[in-house]
Order: sequence, then structure tokens, then C-alpha cells
Amino acid sequence: MGDWGSGRVLRDRNAGLYLLGVVVSGFGTTAMWLVAGIWVKSLTGSDSLAALTVFAMWAPVLAGPVLGVLADRLPRRPLLVAACLVMAVLLPALCLVDSAGRVWLLFAVLLVYGICGTLHEAAEAALVARAVDVRLLGDFNGLRMTAGESMKLLAPLAGAALFTRFGGASVALLDAVTFALAAGLFVLLRVDRDAPERTAPRTGSRAGGFARALEGGRQLWGSPVLRPLVSAAAAVMFLAGINGAVVYAVADDVLGRPPAYVGVLYAVQGAGSVLSGLVAGPLLRRMPVRVFTAAGTALFALGCGGRALPYEAAALAGSALIGAGLPCVLIAALTTVQREVPDSVVGRTAATANTLVFVPNALALALGAGLVALVDVTLLLPALTAAGLTVSLLLVTAPVGTVTSRRAPA
Repeated sequence: MGDWGSGRVLRDRNAGLYLLGVVVSGFGTTAMWLVAGIWVKSLTGSDSLAALTVFAMWAPVLAGPVLGVLADRLPRRPLLVAACLVMAVLLPALCLVDSAGRVWLLFAVLLVYGICGTLHEAAEAALVARAVDVRLLGDFNGLRMTAGESMKLLAPLAGAALFTRFGGASVALLDAVTFALAAGLFVLLRVDRDAPERTAPRTGSRAGGFARALEGGRQLWGSPVLRPLVSAAAAVMFLAGINGAVVYAVADDVLGRPPAYVGVLYAVQGAGSVLSGLVAGPLLRRMPVRVFTAAGTALFALGCGGRALPYEAAALAGSALIGAGLPCVLIAALTTVQREVPDSVVGRTAATANTLVFVPNALALALGAGLVALVDVTLLLPALTAAGLTVSLLLVTAPVGTVTSRRAPA
């Protein structure tokens, strides 16, 4: 935390407020993310339906390019606040979920959860790209990852405890409160230029809207630096989706533990992510972005293999490696998008990158929910390890593009 870049980021008022908002909302989100699966598992007894709760939250990234246009054309700070307030109002409806017949309501709320999250990510990426020195983007994104992932140290255990004692409705209400608090923090942000795109005509034509939505994809495809990074991140997140879908089977079939033990695995994974986020900025300034991404991919791959062993120590170590590796891939991709892409389209480009990266994750969650019923998890996880190490090797051996920042350092 004493690193030059991290210190400068933390001394900035806007950055501090935003990171605090990430901590507050992240606590509720992480608790709800875990408890949603446990809740469905407890009501229905189905591992597959439990895994599909995460799929419901990630599915809206399919609309990322369209939602990203909104983040480029609307004031970004009010958009952040509105997304939080919508969830604060909607989550209490989950108090009605008390039987298997009402599980559909939980899935519906999780779908809206994902829509608001996609808008939030796009607006955030655009705001940060303007507010933070280009040399410090890696530090900010690393600290943001640390702030969010640090909640996995406490939130899963707290959420599981609340669920066990008071039921899922208590966690939904907690999440609603954290969203309301985060909205208040985002209101305090001081942004001089909230929505950079003002010159484009508001024709309302379908063709014009479609072209704007595709602009993010053109930015990614046209960059020799971004294209391989986003492609690698998509491949890694596909593997991560399958890994996430089988986590309940790891707790039950491999370790012989109850579903709530998944909270322990996620807490250890969060510890790995906290460490990864703290060192991401300094490492990105000292090593090529491809090497940084490949190293994170290899750590993730080895962590998947560790979860296949019938020992708690191996499962916990594997969770820590997964937590350390995945943020490297995501931080590298987002930071490079913010450095490479013009201000006027950074929101939709970041949202498109999220779509390309997280749609494979969502599809893999659905695929994994089916595979876990057909394939022994002790065979499936080593296969993920082999695939991940292959992606890592391809990253460091492929031709390298040239990084060109869109802004001069402040």
C-alpha cells in the first residue's frame, strides 16, 4: 500500500470515495451472490439450479455494447447513483421467496441485478479513464479489485451465517442497505465532465444506434494490443465459469462438506484476490502486460487442479491461487482498454470488452451446471488446468503489438 502509485490514488478525493462505495456495495453483493446459490439449493435441492443463480446475474452482459452506449451518452455519476437505488428498492421483494415455487422471483431480481451491474461497470470505466493519471490506471484498477475482492474475506462467511440463522431475506435486506449507502457516496463524487459524447447527432434511427453499439467492438478488433488480451481473458473466464459451476460439487463430492462450506472457499479466494489487486499496479509498470496476464492465467489454472484433490488444504490453496490469478487477467484487459481507447467511446468499448469476456463465463456456468451432473469433478478440474496453461503459453508466444496511450501522462 506504500507503493508510489497506490499512495497517489488513495490521496485523491474522488478515488477514495469511489473505492469506499465499492467496499460498501461489494459487501452486500458478495454476500448475496453466494447466498443466492445456497438459497436455491436449500429450497429445491438442485445443484444445477444453484449454479444458474450466478448465470442469471451474468447474463445481462450480452447487452453490454448497447448498455455501454448509455454510459457514453448519459451523465455517468447520476447513472451510477440510479443503478444503486434501483437495486436498493428491488431487493426487499426477495422477502417473498419462501418456497421452491417462488424461486422464479429470485432469478428475476438477479437478472435486473446484472443489468444494473453492467451499466455500472461501463459508467465507471469511462469516469475513471478521465479522472486518473494514465500511469496510475493499473494502480486504481488493482485497488478497486482489492476493495471488491476483500469483501470475499468477510461477506461470504457473514452471508452464510445470516442465511443459516435468519434465512435468505435477511441477506437481501442487507444488500439493499449497502446499495443505498453506496448511492450516497457516489452522489459526493465531483466530476467536471460527466458525459464526453455530446457531438453525435441524436437521430433516433436504428441504424445510427446500431453503429454506435458496434463502435466498441471496432475499437477492440482494430487494436493489436487489445485483441489478444481480450481474447485471452474470454478464454480464461470461460474456464472460470465451469470452475464456478462445480464449486458446490467440490464441497459435497470431493470434500464431503455441506453447501455452506462454499463460503469458506470463496473467502480464501478473496484473500488471493486482495493480494493480487495490491501488487497489480506496480507489476504492470514493471513487466509486459502480456506476461502479467499469462502469469495470472497460469495461477488460475493451477488453482483449478488443486480443487480436484480430496484434501481441504489443497482445495484452500487452489482457491487462493484462483483468487490471485483471475484479477490479473481482468485488470490487464480493463487498464489497457482505458489507455488505448478515446474518451468518447471508452464506456461502450469497456462494456463490449466485458461482454466478450463475461459472456463465455455465463455460458460456461450454464454448461458447467449440466456437466457437473455427467462428468466426475475430479476429471473435469484437471482438464481446466491443462486448458488454462495452454492459454498462458499462447499469450507469451504470440506476436506482440505496441501499446499506445490515448492520453499524455498528467
